[in-house]
Amino acid sequence: MEYVYSAMLLHSAGKEITEDALGNVLKAAGVESDAARSKALVAALSGIDIEEAMSTAVAMPMAGAAAAPAAGAPEGEAKDEKPPEDEEDEGVSEEEAVAGLGALFG
Repeated sequence: MEYVYSAMLLHSAGKEITEDALGNVLKAAGVESDAARSKALVAALSGIDIEEAMSTAVAMPMAGAAAAPAAGAPEGEAKDEKPPEDEEDEGVSEEEAVAGLGALFG
């Protein structure tokens, strides 16, 4: 991720994204850079409109999050994600839990 962040920093500063520039940013941040990773990132970013990619990336999680719950359910059918509740809970009652927490604070 450091390499991508370095590229974004260079782009926002209006600088050309090169292997040397990435290495310098990483070095300034105290990260030892790997020439192969820098070269791969520069090659991957060549021909990419970074502004468009960033605006698209910001919009994608919102759309993906909205579509995620319905992905497994058939059309027109809502999938119930809640586990069934038992009428009788065999665990600790709420009063017992609160009393137990009181012991933590003295």
